[in-house]
Amino acid sequence: MLQHLGIIADGNRRWAKAQGLPTIEGHKKGLEAIKKLVGAASQAGIKYITFYVFSTENWGRSTDEVSYIMKLAETRILKYAKELAEHNARMIILGSKNRISPKLASTIEQAEKVTEKCTGITVCFCFNYGGEQEIADAATIAAKEGEITPETIRKHLYHPEVPNIDMVVRTSGEERISGFMLWRAAYAEFLFVKKYFPEMEGEDIKEILEIYEKRNRRFGK
Repeated sequence: MLQHLGIIADGNRRWAKAQGLPTIEGHKKGLEAIKKLVGAASQAGIKYITFYVFSTENWGRSTDEVSYIMKLAETRILKYAKELAEHNARMIILGSKNRISPKLASTIEQAEKVTEKCTGITVCFCFNYGGEQEIADAATIAAKEGEITPETIRKHLYHPEVPNIDMVVRTSGEERISGFMLWRAAYAEFLFVKKYFPEMEGEDIKEILEIYEKRNRRFGK
């Protein structure tokens, strides 16, 4: 059974452009897609679903777009956490606190606190996240403790309780990992779909599961 599904949520801006809409409308539509996918994943029995929504490289986008994304996070994260809590779902944010505002950092802490006792699906967001940075941060702590091994690095990843990913899905037709969960995706299956992320629907979870079940995972054996 697929326990942890990772989704690189790509194509919000291109979807908006194709619709003749401002970029921000793509991000709004992307939020709707997240809710649909989470609902379907929960019903399917998936334990963890992780969305890659803002990378450390995304700071290089236009000031207007980055400002909008940060404001969207400030206003929507806690609200969505409360919605998830009503359905016994947990929210986790993985990423660095560098460069984000104190207000947003506080909102993230509140959102995680609201859902921390929930026992259903865990919804993770990679926000201000870089896979290389995560490993470097973990290795730095491990070195201070005296030993760098796969076990000590794993122990100090962002939210180490989050398990390895079983399948990574990237939308919009791009076929690269872009630093997503480099440690946890070491033996993940990969699926690249042509849909822009805002076009994703709950039914796509069923198709992803069907494809996953046909894969033969050998883990190097």
